Amino acid sequence: MRISRTFLLAGTAGAAILLVAPLAAAAASAALTATFAQTSVWGSGYGAEFAVTNRGDAAASAWVVEFDLPAGAAVSSSWDSTRTSTGQHHRFANASWNGTVTVGATVRFGFNVSGTGTPVNCTVNGLPCAGGPAPSPSRSSSSPSSSPSPSSSPSPSSSPSPSSSPSPSAPPPSGSTVDVSTAAQLQAAVAGARPGQTIRLAPGVYDGSFIGTTPGTAAAPITVTGPRTAVLTNPTSAGSGPSCPTPTPGWDPGYGFWLAGAPYWNLTGFTVADAKKGVVLDDSPHVTIDGLYVHHIGDEGVHFRRSSSDGVIRNSTVEYTGTAQPAYGEGVYLGSANSNWACHGNSGGVDRSDRVQVLNNHIGPYVAAEHIDVKEGTVDGVIRGNTFDGRGIAGQNSADSWVDVKGTGYLIQGNTGTFATPGTFANGYETHNPVAGSGCGNVWRDNVSDLGGVGRYAINVTSTSKCDELLNVVYTSNSVTNATGGLTNISPTSG
Repeated sequence: MRISRTFLLAGTAGAAILLVAPLAAAAASAALTATFAQTSVWGSGYGAEFAVTNRGDAAASAWVVEFDLPAGAAVSSSWDSTRTSTGQHHRFANASWNGTVTVGATVRFGFNVSGTGTPVNCTVNGLPCAGGPAPSPSRSSSSPSSSPSPSSSPSPSSSPSPSSSPSPSAPPPSGSTVDVSTAAQLQAAVAGARPGQTIRLAPGVYDGSFIGTTPGTAAAPITVTGPRTAVLTNPTSAGSGPSCPTPTPGWDPGYGFWLAGAPYWNLTGFTVADAKKGVVLDDSPHVTIDGLYVHHIGDEGVHFRRSSSDGVIRNSTVEYTGTAQPAYGEGVYLGSANSNWACHGNSGGVDRSDRVQVLNNHIGPYVAAEHIDVKEGTVDGVIRGNTFDGRGIAGQNSADSWVDVKGTGYLIQGNTGTFATPGTFANGYETHNPVAGSGCGNVWRDNVSDLGGVGRYAINVTSTSKCDELLNVVYTSNSVTNATGGLTNISPTSG
């Protein structure tokens, strides 16, 4: 269920625009609304955002949203703003890049709350919030409109929330762009997608199984896109399927979004939450994941599996994984363990999810296993520009580092990692060699590591003898603080 409330800040001209006829002499000024929306809800809390929209006739150069939360509720994390919290009072100022709000434009910031209480005593730029209902945040003027009328009272029942109940006579999706606002519509659109098509999600909660099996092409990829307030959920599996997962009628494995035999898809912008697994790619190369928010997932957040090579995940946030099985709560999982190649080893008996790029993502906190687990058999990937927050690493199944590299020929560059309690933490980055030739030939450059006074090495290379023909290389451009051991357990290379 998605709950929206709108608060209005009116300056001189803002007050004027509420009249039937504005005063001709009123000076142009910004008039900001700040709309609160719960984007996802789980047992112990929820995710939310404020959409700050300028309905005035001049640009706003900065914004500050402040509110109180009732006792028992607290902001646990936030993004796209600068947050200051004092007790139950929370202040969110614009980030350096989103302070300007031009006429008619909207900027958003988000946060997670531990507890169920929602904001009260809201102010925008220091003035009281007027309160009252308003339309839910929209992507553009072409978005489906299902907002409550101005005279209705704000309540859960008056907010748009896509339903998983099937439409009795839904036609198959058609056209180059398919707009969806219910789970049934999304299921039909994904199942019937064709190359070159874009599926656009309206804000709301989409609860169900969403499986794409149609290949796109390099010239005509298939795109699924939506705002962060479009939330895909699938918390429980249903029916029975094969031990080696493949789409099967009547079986729902509990994946938030699943591509199977579906190369050249783009997944952008939306949220996947409260699912058994987050986003799973099987035999689906050339898939781009951009700007997704994946959180509160039972097992792994995003999995490139069964030779899903040449993919990209970038500009995304993955946190709170392993909520059901901490030992399998990886943030981003590349390939498969050799013990699973009988199922997922579809390239000469090996899962060749090769050349995957993991770029500029924020992974953690409370990713229970490795933030990125690079499996044996995969080669030549890039892990660059990511931020790792190690709080909550569970230490189960030997998961006690940000990145475990069992693949070969990876470039790990320009990442920033931190660790603080709670959690179990051994080293920032580790290599392992479960099969001959694995965990070799990897390169670390320009990474910044803070081991919190707990971790031993920023980069721990477990064996040099197993990689004597293709050594791992740690350059001196890497740096470490608060380590009990140092930068690395091998001799670093100048550069």
